[in-house]
Amino acid sequence: MSAPPAPVALPGPLGAWATRPGHYGFRLWAPGARQVELLRGDTAVPMQAEAGGSFFVEQALEEGTRYRYRVDGGAPVPDPASRWQPEGVQGPSAVLATAHAWHTDDWQGRPWADAVLYEVHVGACGGYAGLQAQLPRLAAMGITALELMPVAQFAGTRNWGYDGVLPYAPAAAYGEPWQLKALVDAAHAHGMMVLLDVVYNHFGPDGNHLHAYAPAFFREDAPTPWGAAIDFRQPAVQRYFIDNALMWLREYRFDGLRLDAVHAIVPATFLDQLREAIAQALPAQRHVHLVLENERNQASLLARGYTAQWNDDFHNALHVLLTGETEGYYGAFADDPLAHLARVLGEGFAFQGQPDALGHVRGEPSAGLSPDHFVVFAQNHDQIGNRALGGRLRTQLSVPRLRAALALTALTPMIPLFFMGEPWGATQPFLFFTDFAPPLDEAVREGRRREFARFSAFADADARARIPDPNAPSTFLASQAPISDADSGDGARWVRWFTELLALRRRWLVPGLTQARALPVRQLGPGALAAGWQLPGSQWHVAFNFGAAPVPMPAGAQCLLLAEHVDTGRAMLPVDGFIAWREMLA
Repeated sequence: MSAPPAPVALPGPLGAWATRPGHYGFRLWAPGARQVELLRGDTAVPMQAEAGGSFFVEQALEEGTRYRYRVDGGAPVPDPASRWQPEGVQGPSAVLATAHAWHTDDWQGRPWADAVLYEVHVGACGGYAGLQAQLPRLAAMGITALELMPVAQFAGTRNWGYDGVLPYAPAAAYGEPWQLKALVDAAHAHGMMVLLDVVYNHFGPDGNHLHAYAPAFFREDAPTPWGAAIDFRQPAVQRYFIDNALMWLREYRFDGLRLDAVHAIVPATFLDQLREAIAQALPAQRHVHLVLENERNQASLLARGYTAQWNDDFHNALHVLLTGETEGYYGAFADDPLAHLARVLGEGFAFQGQPDALGHVRGEPSAGLSPDHFVVFAQNHDQIGNRALGGRLRTQLSVPRLRAALALTALTPMIPLFFMGEPWGATQPFLFFTDFAPPLDEAVREGRRREFARFSAFADADARARIPDPNAPSTFLASQAPISDADSGDGARWVRWFTELLALRRRWLVPGLTQARALPVRQLGPGALAAGWQLPGSQWHVAFNFGAAPVPMPAGAQCLLLAEHVDTGRAMLPVDGFIAWREMLA
């Protein structure tokens, strides 16, 4: 039997794009189709079959023109590469011009060493325009980079964004595409980078029609938690996602991307292909940062050019140390959270190829990487929202203990990330929310409650019934953390402290951050560590105590920052104490 023919690359981009003034090209990849029509209202225009399984037609029309595709006489479907879905995932696609009057044309980004990331849910901030209004206050706090949770079009009007089905279209629930460009433009005017979280490992459960007319987009032999894996062996699939990344970086001028759960991308070689394509397509002088979420802790991807990875090991070890929780994935850190955190501070990842307490082997050696390859956080959308009641650390810890944890996050040469509301000590939960139609709404509601049945606090059915309904509008409304809370009272006090914290990082760490190299980490006592890093001309040190008793203050410590209740005249670092100091070299 002869081998099947090799896949053929697409002759051009997918979706609708301007070919010349007043004219747009339309291309759909539908390798299983016999015929495809472009629908414009009641008009059906046949599309020409091309090599590789795509169909193409060029039309003279205006921006905003609605259109759909009809494949083999079936029901009309939106463009999977639609740039604009003004009526949501089930409505028609719309032609979008790429021109925009940018006010920051000379912006080339900022070095990664400058990054203090602030992760936000755009919808919970009032949409693109609502978040833009927050920029002056965020910049004044010392935030240098926004990280937007996914904005790709999803079903309904509220969603975390990881259920997106049209990756090219900014969510209509948050505003118009040009309002997203205005947000990025305004952030740049404030000296802030903007990174976007993109989901290239799966599509959401409502509104994706690719299975019907492009089954080759998926592979049944590689299951994922979301169903069949996307088939990244296909040139058309590769182009679909590479062009999507370039669209966000070129047309919307994002400064970087955070790639969600890349461990679910098969084969992983696509990640190198994507990184190389971006490097080749964009000017060398632009600062473009590519950040991974990767359960496999593949340090080799970082060594080959990815900017950084979200370091869940830092969070998980710190969380167990702070709270004593050991259920779920915290179980892998329960044996010795202090030792895991020490390895993170000294070498990057806690797990670098050895089995964890649950028997899972993951990770690659990371000690050879500079600390700025790791994004660290005490909280993020996952670590708050994946809790049944969406509780923040602010509601679980004392103020000194939480501030010590945030100071540790901010004052290492790793790149800190803070979640929406953290700078002003927000207490509102961040819950899991959706807006699905029946029967999917009920399936999601009950699925989430089943998920928590294995946790002791929700073993009882009555306790699970109190888990907020993801589909209820009230769940979304409860998850907002208004920035107005930062203007007075306790919120204003938190902001003053947070602003001083970031000023300390900016003054002492950032200038030599890219050359930082870890020094040996020392245990000061049960729950207490001292860590340090070699910088040009100096050493930077931090120490904290999350144990049950005071520990001796490290020798030579001359505090630049300390928890509010630490007495520098004493020789002991108290419980929930944190200090940072700098030593000049002769």
